[in-house]
Amino acid sequence: MSWAYVFPGQGSQAVGMGKDLAAAFSEAREIFQEVDEALKQNLSKIMFDGPADQLTLTENAQPALMAVSLAVIRVLETQGKISIRNTARYVAGHSLGEYSALAAAGSLSLSDAARLLKTRGQAMQKAVPVGEGAMAALLGLDADQAVKIASEASANGEICTVANDNGPGQAVVSGHKAAVERATVIAKDHGAKRAMLLPVSAPFHCPLMKPAADVMAEALAAVTIKAPVVPVIANVTAATVIDPEEIKRLLVEQVTGMVRWRESVQLMKEAGVTTLIEAGAGKVLTGLAKRIDGDLSAVSLQSPQDIEAFAAKA
Repeated sequence: MSWAYVFPGQGSQAVGMGKDLAAAFSEAREIFQEVDEALKQNLSKIMFDGPADQLTLTENAQPALMAVSLAVIRVLETQGKISIRNTARYVAGHSLGEYSALAAAGSLSLSDAARLLKTRGQAMQKAVPVGEGAMAALLGLDADQAVKIASEASANGEICTVANDNGPGQAVVSGHKAAVERATVIAKDHGAKRAMLLPVSAPFHCPLMKPAADVMAEALAAVTIKAPVVPVIANVTAATVIDPEEIKRLLVEQVTGMVRWRESVQLMKEAGVTTLIEAGAGKVLTGLAKRIDGDLSAVSLQSPQDIEAFAAKA
């Protein structure tokens, strides 16, 4: 059996996440306290009790999701005696989840990861005025088709590019609102099962995020990144990375680049990974894994019961 640990991105947040972990394990409480202190904010209260509109703010959702993922990993290591160093062939994360993966693999400190994600969330929100950008899911089309549709939808100086290649028949486009809306119409003409605008506050992972990429380049230059204890698969290359300077460069590119999740999972499978362990809130990546390759096993760890059951079988 060969494992890889994967970490969820924005959209997996929900009020109450991490609360049962904090109630059950002092190790989880320590993670949440360290994140609160790093941000000088009672983020854990928002995570546990809401309100939902505060949790879904990009600048809160990103560090909150990382905190839950790292709490799961810490409990798994201390209570379950299962460490990433000894059990993982790879780690990877979807968008902000790449920061969670790096922190879990010892490349980033928890406090630095929290502060970077807070900065990332703020910068991504400020990069494009509200209402000017949009994202849309194109269901039933492959990534190559989505690229052609996005190119066709780009007109009059308006940008539309593929932001996420999440899995077979599930691509996301991002850019100027008018161009993205054109893409949804074109996609239906090309046989998409559904093409719908997403309830997001900014057009992530497209060239319009260049101001946020500049902010992150400066922020990342100021932190120490170590070589991870296991290889990280980078979103924008769908290839492994261990060199600290290359990690920084790819994290900057990630702000404007496509999340190549389907290819990342395929790389893991082709390298012999048999089980993906999704650490953190939600089950989005567990579901995508089964769509990408039906032979892959995937398990979601987010509650004390999940962790205890997994550790008992490991």
